[in-house]
Amino acid sequence: MPELRRDPVLGRWIIIARERRKRPTDFVIDKPEVLGGFCPLCPGNESFTPPEVLAYRNSIATVGNGPNWQVRVVPNKYPALIIEGDLGKEAEGLYDRMNGIGAHEVIIECPDHHDILWDLPVEHVALVFRAYRDRLKDLERDPRFRYVMIFKNHGQAAGASLEHSHSQLIALPVLPRMLVSEFEGAESYYRYKDRCIFCDIIRQEMQQDKRVVCSNEHFIAISPFAPRTPFETWILPKEHGSGFCTHTQTQEMLLSLASLFSDTMKRLETCIPNVPYNYVLHTQPLRSGEMEHFHWHFEIVPKLTSIAGFEWGTGFYINPMPPEEAARYLRESLDS
Repeated sequence: MPELRRDPVLGRWIIIARERRKRPTDFVIDKPEVLGGFCPLCPGNESFTPPEVLAYRNSIATVGNGPNWQVRVVPNKYPALIIEGDLGKEAEGLYDRMNGIGAHEVIIECPDHHDILWDLPVEHVALVFRAYRDRLKDLERDPRFRYVMIFKNHGQAAGASLEHSHSQLIALPVLPRMLVSEFEGAESYYRYKDRCIFCDIIRQEMQQDKRVVCSNEHFIAISPFAPRTPFETWILPKEHGSGFCTHTQTQEMLLSLASLFSDTMKRLETCIPNVPYNYVLHTQPLRSGEMEHFHWHFEIVPKLTSIAGFEWGTGFYINPMPPEEAARYLRESLDS
């Protein structure tokens, strides 16, 4: 029988369509065609991108915007929002608008065009998360910005337009409605119970051990109770904290996060080869200070189902795989 499940944070309802139940082998995804040709993100082509805003280079001394980098961050050549100018907020009757001011950057995750980030050493993956942290801290100094969304699109079906491994960030002058709803849902729970809902989720998942994918000393990966898509996975710090930057100050934490993230993504790829996916970092707003009711985390959403008329019309998602089964497949993919 189908089952309706309510997301405890957002109050969003999900339909678990058990009669459409699938196994990982039912999600057959063709190996993506390698397009080849010129890549502006490859070493030696630094002049074809806007000047870098951050780079971690090898020990060999190099000139900025030159080679020998390990991770490089550049403004997007075709930005959704531009960094120059003022907000120019104005009203047109009951409508509000402002100039498209923000920042749009590309985090080039590795030099080799053919490398997959999760196959690289954990130390290199940690550099990518360090780049996220350092860019967040830098953009926080700009009073025009209220939130920085960090995300990765992997695979054409998930919106990736370049083959070279990369992620992106967009700094926004407003808070995204989705995040506001999440903050409000978490705050409502905190007011009622005087506890962080995400901390309670972690405690319950560790006790029940039905939806835990993997964990280490500092982080845990779970299949959420009401997932939007098959194999949706959240990665959360076990210790409460609302800000990604605060939690990743030390190399130990960066390495711990990189290790668990790589482990999780390898499990997903083993279950469903060539899987397209998006992941998004949910963290506190810029300059908000510590939030007792919110808990930063990553949400990994494989692109395995379609959003059609019912989903657009209702805000409900139909998921053919219970998260307990997804977690079991992910656990067994590397542990068996």
